[in-house]
Amino acid sequence: MAMLEVKGLSISFGGLRAVDEFSIKIEKGELYGLIGPNGAGKTTFFNLLTGVYKPTSGTIMLDGKNITGKNTIEINRAGIARTFQNIRLFKDLTVLDNVKAGLHNHHSYSTLEGILRLPRYFKTEKEMDKKAMELLKVFDLDGEAGTKASNLPYGKQRKLEIARALATNPKLLLLDEPAAGMNPNETAELMETIRFVRDNFDMTILLIEHDMSLVSVICEKLSVLNFGRLLCEGETSEVLSNPEVITAYLGE
Repeated sequence: MAMLEVKGLSISFGGLRAVDEFSIKIEKGELYGLIGPNGAGKTTFFNLLTGVYKPTSGTIMLDGKNITGKNTIEINRAGIARTFQNIRLFKDLTVLDNVKAGLHNHHSYSTLEGILRLPRYFKTEKEMDKKAMELLKVFDLDGEAGTKASNLPYGKQRKLEIARALATNPKLLLLDEPAAGMNPNETAELMETIRFVRDNFDMTILLIEHDMSLVSVICEKLSVLNFGRLLCEGETSEVLSNPEVITAYLGE
């Protein structure tokens, strides 16, 4: 059973077909890339997967469960987490508290327990502190747990956003241009991090990326979107040598 199977997904805005009968199938544990020119519909597709937009047609199956049309909270709880092209952290919270925000999906106490500081509140907070620190160690951010997120260097903010996404315990991790704005050293470190996450968290990863040096090395398979439609798909080396892809994307 595929981790993600999308069939005939479409959405229109004011008569413009932003995503047009798009289908994709990603197996469990794959590191899959989605590429295409600017405006091809890639981020719109991510927004459809995560419930930001509702499709006009088509189906989205996650690990055999139909999640088409569900809201963002339901989809996150079903097992999809994402990062964004423009980093979206809680800038005024600490590094630790950003990760704990993700953990609240699976750890909870009532408002009354929180206000009165009842035993369950302290027990849950302690458990979340421990889990959050474990995640921060993976990304070498544990030493900055008390730092405000806005004070982290850009590359570390990227890592923190991934750590927070993982805190929701997803099955499928969506990365929207994770290398955007990074220098070559940060990009190389990011590639190692993505591989580590896939291999050690039993994770399936779908990423949007314009950095072809990253895509060619890290992605096992690719789909190419152009004007909202699937241009081609397959093994990474085959896709990147396809003349249509070179014309539509690499030669834009």
